[in-house]
Amino acid sequence: MGRPTTCTVATMLLLFLSIHSGFSGPVSAAKESWGYVDVREGAHMFWWLYYANSPDNSYTELPLVMWLQGGPGGSGTGFGNFEEIGPLDRELDERETTWIQAASVLFVDNPVGTGFSYTDSPDALTKDVAAVAADMLVLLKEFFSQKAEFQSIPFYIFSESYGGKMAAAISLELTKAISSGAVKCNLAGVALGDSWISPLDSVLTWGPYLYSTSLLDDAGLAEVGNAAEAVKRAVSDGEFEKATALWSILENVVEQNTNGVNFYNILGQESDDDDSVKSSLKEGYLSVLAKRHVRPLNSETLGQLMNGKIRKKLGIIPQNVTWGGQAEEVFASMSGDFMKSVTDIVDELLVAGVNVTVYNGQLDLIVDTIGQEIWVKSLRWPEIQSFSKMKWTALDDPESPGVTGGFYKTHKNFAFYWILKAGHMIPSDQGPMALRMMQMITQQE
Repeated sequence: MGRPTTCTVATMLLLFLSIHSGFSGPVSAAKESWGYVDVREGAHMFWWLYYANSPDNSYTELPLVMWLQGGPGGSGTGFGNFEEIGPLDRELDERETTWIQAASVLFVDNPVGTGFSYTDSPDALTKDVAAVAADMLVLLKEFFSQKAEFQSIPFYIFSESYGGKMAAAISLELTKAISSGAVKCNLAGVALGDSWISPLDSVLTWGPYLYSTSLLDDAGLAEVGNAAEAVKRAVSDGEFEKATALWSILENVVEQNTNGVNFYNILGQESDDDDSVKSSLKEGYLSVLAKRHVRPLNSETLGQLMNGKIRKKLGIIPQNVTWGGQAEEVFASMSGDFMKSVTDIVDELLVAGVNVTVYNGQLDLIVDTIGQEIWVKSLRWPEIQSFSKMKWTALDDPESPGVTGGFYKTHKNFAFYWILKAGHMIPSDQGPMALRMMQMITQQE
């Protein structure tokens, strides 16, 4: 199937939607553009750009931010856009904390098979972050060629969850491509949000974190610790598929001992009437993991929006492509990559002088802050000891002056943000704080 043509429009959610789709929400004055790039034979990646919409600055005076979702299999054009930082929320109401008021935002459905991105056959799905990075370089080369006005604008890659693992690998390869002249852009930094950078450091700290927050008793702590040690042994032996299977078992142990704690925000709980994960325990471990970590990013309500009004708006989605239709296949295809660390890539980025930011939500379990701090302290970057000795600085909650909303510290080209009262999806939980953090990282504060 040939690549659909790129579409550009000058208004948000075209009047077409108002007339033909029953859309009655606000129509913004923002400019947007979208399209497909054939990154390989049989592999088609979808992107969606919102130009910055600021009353004080032209988009050429503001940075460009690319947002990468997690999963793998979570859609940036869907979840990141309508649930977190885009101009409209899932109800198509204007979002007060949208990032397009301070930056142009590029959503990419990545890896191929995610969201509206698709492959012609399962064989074209990626299996590791190296392949993910190679595909993204093709897309970015095409994007910056088409949109030459963005070549000199500071370009930041922001990410969440597994998106951070991919963002690290993409940033390193992009740095090399820029140096060789293969891609023309101004990479200004990468931000790794609640990112699956060192999976083992995450799972080994689940027990202590849950215990410290009174969500495990002594017996539960022991059970979770034993299950985590089994994952560690598999990783040490280089048996990464086995480690992924044991990770699934560990998550079941956590749920059983916490009465269903929500992995994305420990103040929440899995719904008793949601049997999507419980009923799948008879299935393979990949199915269990996909239902737990991909389905929340591809909810039925969001799917109805994306496959309904948004699909009609975009006008270029092939008839045989369903938003999120290949999500679980994407997840399964990457299974051998799940438990591999990419801390060495973060080290390379720092040594190369790339600005790297780590940010994490206080209430996140799947990528708990304790685990993040452990791998950060283990970096071989020569400046890490100086960074570790620094004290953090408090940040006021933008909506409640005088109330602490987070902490941060920065040294040379590395920064860490601790966001309070937020889980895994920081922009969803603490939108004003997330917006302020983005502005600080992109040097607008």
